[in-house]
Amino acid sequence: VQLQASGGGLVQAGGSLELSCAASRNIDDFNGMGWFRQAPGKQRDLVATITRAGNTNYADPVKGRFTISRDRAKNTVYLQMDSLKPEDSAVYYCAARSILSSPWRYWGQGTQVTVSS
Repeated sequence: VQLQASGGGLVQAGGSLELSCAASRNIDDFNGMGWFRQAPGKQRDLVATITRAGNTNYADPVKGRFTISRDRAKNTVYLQMDSLKPEDSAVYYCAARSILSSPWRYWGQGTQVTVSS
């Protein structure tokens, strides 16, 4: 399984970016897909998840600003990020798992998001 993350870049505070995560197989094979982020010197944190049933979950710092969605026809999961803040700067990773509550088994390569103040 390969997950290809893209869409990162440099944006000013208050701006928007959309990340994409293209899977090499049918995303309905996974019971959950998600986005994580890791800033320099910090641990990797969960940002948002979406289950096969379409249920979504967000970390408190991004609630109301980020939206996770999917396109089954394209086997792609998206992360729309609005009202970006400098503290959102990090490498963003997409991940997938076959069983809810199991460890995230599949990881993309990461895409850098930098938000300038």
